[in-house]
Amino acid sequence: MEKKLSFTLVELLVIIAILLILIAIAIPNLRFFQKESDLENSAQEIINTLRLAQNKTLASEGASQYGVYFDNLTSPNQYTLFKGASYASRNSSFDEIHKLPSSVEISEINLGGSEVAFVRVTGIASQSGKISLRLKTDPSKIKTIAIQSSGQITLSEEALPTDTDHIEDSRHVHFDYSRVIDTATEKLTLTFEGPVTKEIIISENLKDGQIYWEGEIDVLGQTQKIKIHTHRLNNPDSQFCIHRDRRYNNKALTITISGDGSGSLISYTTDGQESRGTSIFLATGEAGDPQRQ
Repeated sequence: MEKKLSFTLVELLVIIAILLILIAIAIPNLRFFQKESDLENSAQEIINTLRLAQNKTLASEGASQYGVYFDNLTSPNQYTLFKGASYASRNSSFDEIHKLPSSVEISEINLGGSEVAFVRVTGIASQSGKISLRLKTDPSKIKTIAIQSSGQITLSEEALPTDTDHIEDSRHVHFDYSRVIDTATEKLTLTFEGPVTKEIIISENLKDGQIYWEGEIDVLGQTQKIKIHTHRLNNPDSQFCIHRDRRYNNKALTITISGDGSGSLISYTTDGQESRGTSIFLATGEAGDPQRQ
């Protein structure tokens, strides 16, 4: 009997040891699957928040627009559902802040800024582009949310405008500019065919240390919609970003800056074809040419 009990005890110890080994192997895998689940859930929650902002706008809730602002500088990263035409002009008392899990980060914000708002009645997006999330411990694990200017929101980059759309439209271009801009005194001038001009005072259109302006201009009875902002401003050079969507623009356009008497920054034909400006301060080579995004 004693031999039988002794054998059973040894057997039990072996089983316990095997279980402990299996648990030790399984825990890292469970943690990894949990992190992947965090990534998937975070992407879906952002999509739901974007659609909520769009639906609130379409319903004219509070007679206002709504949007979502993304912040990849906080720890953890976060995004905010806001009430207003822009994050800067929002009513902060309506902010709904969502923090990402500590295992997930915003790896890319490609919206021409850090936010997207939706337009009343139509529900179209003020910004188009993508937001990418990734796992901190495995940067190869990425989820990308695509936002079309039409307002469509998907968990895929395929919904973004195609290269063919860009060639026809040139809706979003970047170019580098080397001269130091005096933001206190200078202004941008939009000159449309007609001629019709619109002056943008830079000091009145600064946001988070960058030039940021968008608006509508009546040109001989036709409304033109333009957005101009910088990704870099005097750091040490500047990078301009121009949005001119052919669906809303049918007039030739030239953009100049007052402190530069050497020439223009960029020009557009009526059909949306862009061309490099004549300023001597545009960066040499491709960096100074309008780069379609």
